[in-house]
Amino acid sequence: MNPYQPMDCDLHDYLEIACLRGYRLHVELIDGESLTAKALTTRTSSDKEEFLCVETADGQQEIRLDQLLAVTPLDDHAQFGRVVFQGAVCSF
Repeated sequence: MNPYQPMDCDLHDYLEIACLRGYRLHVELIDGESLTAKALTTRTSSDKEEFLCVETADGQQEIRLDQLLAVTPLDDHAQFGRVVFQGAVCSF
């Protein structure tokens, strides 16, 4: 896998909302794959890679944030629609 590329800071807010509200998401990855999952939390590894932790029918998994193309909440009460993640980065 390529070196981690941080995402736009503002986009983190959407993931945090999804996790806090436990949204079911349609997750699109940059490799063309997609999955349906419940947002659980985000985490940062010791080497500063960031992950979205989700629950799928097959169990829990972590998705590195720079592998996200887009997420779309599937819940009727969701506070946002489809969010595209690729293309913008945040430098610290």
